[in-house]
Amino acid sequence: MTSHGTSGPGPAGGTGRPSRIGAVDGPVSGALTWTLAEAALRAVEDVGGYAGGVYLRSGTHGLLRMGVLVGLPGPLFRPWTRMHTNRPFPVAEVHRSGQAVHLHDVEEAMRRFPQLVASLPFPFASLYAPVVAGRERFGVLVALRAPTPGVPVEARDRKRMTSGALRLGEALADLERQGTTVEWPGDPVCVQLSTAGAPPVRFGSFDWDLDTDMVTMDAGLLGILGAEVTSPCSIGVLTSLLEPEDGYALWAAARQATGPDGRPAVRRIRLKGPDGGLHLLEVSTRARTTSPDAETWTAAGSGAGAGTDGAGLGLRLTCTLVDLGTGLIGSDATDRLPRAILAIDRLGRITYVNERTERLLGRPRGDLAGRPLWEALPWFDLPFHQEQLRAAMLSGEPVRFLARPERSRWLSVSLHPGRDGVTMVLVPQDDAIAHVTPAAKNGEGTQDSLSLPDDQVSALYRPVALAIALSEAVTARQVSAVVTEELLPAFGGRQLAIYLLSDRRLYLAWETGFPPGFLEPFDGVALDARVPGVETLTTGRPLFFESMEQLSRTYPELPLDAHSGARAFLPLIASGRPVGSCILGFDRPRGFSSEERTVLTALAGLIAQALERAQRYDTESAVARGLQDALLPHRLPVWEGVDTVGRYLPGTQGMDVGGDWYDVIETGHGRLALVIGDVQGHGVAAAATMGQLRSAVRAFALAGHRPQDVMRGTNRLLIDLDPGQFASCCYVLLDPDSGELRAVRAGHPPPLLMHPDGTTERVELAGGMVLGIDVRASYPVTRLRLAPGAVLALFTDGLVEKPGQDIDEGIELLRRALASTGSLPLAEAADRVIRDARQVTSRPDDIALLLAARWPEGS
Repeated sequence: MTSHGTSGPGPAGGTGRPSRIGAVDGPVSGALTWTLAEAALRAVEDVGGYAGGVYLRSGTHGLLRMGVLVGLPGPLFRPWTRMHTNRPFPVAEVHRSGQAVHLHDVEEAMRRFPQLVASLPFPFASLYAPVVAGRERFGVLVALRAPTPGVPVEARDRKRMTSGALRLGEALADLERQGTTVEWPGDPVCVQLSTAGAPPVRFGSFDWDLDTDMVTMDAGLLGILGAEVTSPCSIGVLTSLLEPEDGYALWAAARQATGPDGRPAVRRIRLKGPDGGLHLLEVSTRARTTSPDAETWTAAGSGAGAGTDGAGLGLRLTCTLVDLGTGLIGSDATDRLPRAILAIDRLGRITYVNERTERLLGRPRGDLAGRPLWEALPWFDLPFHQEQLRAAMLSGEPVRFLARPERSRWLSVSLHPGRDGVTMVLVPQDDAIAHVTPAAKNGEGTQDSLSLPDDQVSALYRPVALAIALSEAVTARQVSAVVTEELLPAFGGRQLAIYLLSDRRLYLAWETGFPPGFLEPFDGVALDARVPGVETLTTGRPLFFESMEQLSRTYPELPLDAHSGARAFLPLIASGRPVGSCILGFDRPRGFSSEERTVLTALAGLIAQALERAQRYDTESAVARGLQDALLPHRLPVWEGVDTVGRYLPGTQGMDVGGDWYDVIETGHGRLALVIGDVQGHGVAAAATMGQLRSAVRAFALAGHRPQDVMRGTNRLLIDLDPGQFASCCYVLLDPDSGELRAVRAGHPPPLLMHPDGTTERVELAGGMVLGIDVRASYPVTRLRLAPGAVLALFTDGLVEKPGQDIDEGIELLRRALASTGSLPLAEAADRVIRDARQVTSRPDDIALLLAARWPEGS
């Protein structure tokens, strides 16, 4: 499939004509792009938003990619264009659950998705709706808009998002039926948002014949375009003058105007004029036809023409353009202002530069206008400056900060966002004092502030690293270590204490940086004590003290460990359940900006979730290990002429118990059943399902069923139980006297066979589907013979799978390991085979191994 990135094929390269659903298609490779762009633009407009997009499934299982991003620059938001469906973010939850999510303000987002706020700590509202068609899940439709603190999203806007997502789902299903692969493999296509309106300067219009793809332009448009363009011409000539992002917006407007409801569309685009500069145009599109009947269809959105491809109906698109007069040459009025001013659109492209900016930056306007901000001004590509631009574009609020471009003089940078872009004011440092925040004027916030360059990386990006690291920590000690390593350096802290709630008392779980023994009197403190660590938990409000004097005035009887410093007390609450409290200590007095308070509060929610998960892990792990130990065989049956040896290794520290098992069953008919299996997943559920399957296989085997019937019966049982899991299994029935083997396999790795002469091979068994998926699945039988002196090895995938390594390579390594055991006793051979796996420090999956050997009589 063609990658639809921002550098991929754009509208300028193809023609378009009405499709069978009454919309305009671009090039064949862009049909998916047009559909996504139209839906995203309409959703953002319907709910009064300023940005949005569509996440679409990718070719990688469990990974969503953003296909279209509306109203925001893709490079600036690249980390958020990929989303794994198991992550604790709203996009992932909507795709998993099929239920919409509406976050009306930052408080609601912190309560439900603290990871989102930790990575984007700005005030904005976000709406998410699942894109589905029947049982088919395609992705998630997203719209961003200004927050409404304390006021939930109205039912009207919820319905609009849901309706838009359902329309998109049906359109994608239709594309799929026509043979289009509905997946997104690369970076998103960025689309310009429709205009909010501006004073017109020049007018023009063109008539687009959708049957012939020819465009007829009036004198006004020809005047804007210049003498090199003639009329009539093909649509490709016109779209070649557009920026790629604006080309997508024009195609989306055409689709909207010729769609079933025939709604006129207005778009703001950039057009290259005869001087090589960019002209800002408003384009208004309306569909019409040359026949009276078709005119009726256009107005009503239904009728005879709706079910055709438009051929012969004279379907045309009339487009009116307004030149807003914004190009490379700035206004005399702004040139006279004693400030350096430049502007960018919602996609980050510079649209205006005044004369003072040229002088300040030492760059002519021609080098700046039309280019992405971070390319024209490389210092804006630094993480701290990117974060400030993200803050302005998402929050819609002015942002001010200090910058030092390329080691030159310091600048005060002010960002003033609006619906159509961001205006920037640059002031040299010598007169910057009037344009920075009041806190900076008063000398506050000069240390450890989110808004100053000294703390760029630590204050803004270490919290994101903390959020990522916390998602991987599974024990309470690991969580505490992560907080120490990431949270303290992020904010310049020196002391940390974590208390956990148990039996209505707070117990010290972790401390660092405090004087020895200082915190001991607070270990086991009751919830009615008047101390800040308790009150932050009982009230659910974080407490910030910018000096030790302020802390002492609020809690005069509280012992202090230092005379100078600052303290932050954070409640650890996970999904409304109290977990404990966290104390951060600083060596010097300091203020806490609103951004810092927002980020710290969100991170406290992450810490609470991680600690709750760790406590649950400790309990569940103990239950699962006990359950698994009880269900795995403690000894294997002894049979004359046959030896069997089993080995089991759980995952390493920090991993849940898995569902691997093995068994040897005396069937009562002079035969032995060798069984190995692997239940999907980990934890108590996997161990419980493993126990049920082991019991089922044993019952079917003892009843004397044939191998294929044992597997079919176990498959039906797992489907009836419906635990939400599937399992693989290999079942081998051995006749000890003749050595005959009858084997069946359900999605399990094939066994290995070491012959008496030491040669070892992979046994190719006919395979069937994994258990628990299809009640009609069948399991063909493979017959072979186990010669005296031969060894059969059954194993689970944990023994042969490693990250970054193909499973066939792992099986080949296992084959060599088995061959190297030679004539060793079977127990020693088993230990050697799993020796490497036993010694690794990180084993993400559990391992089961079953060896069976047949010996000559009298040996």
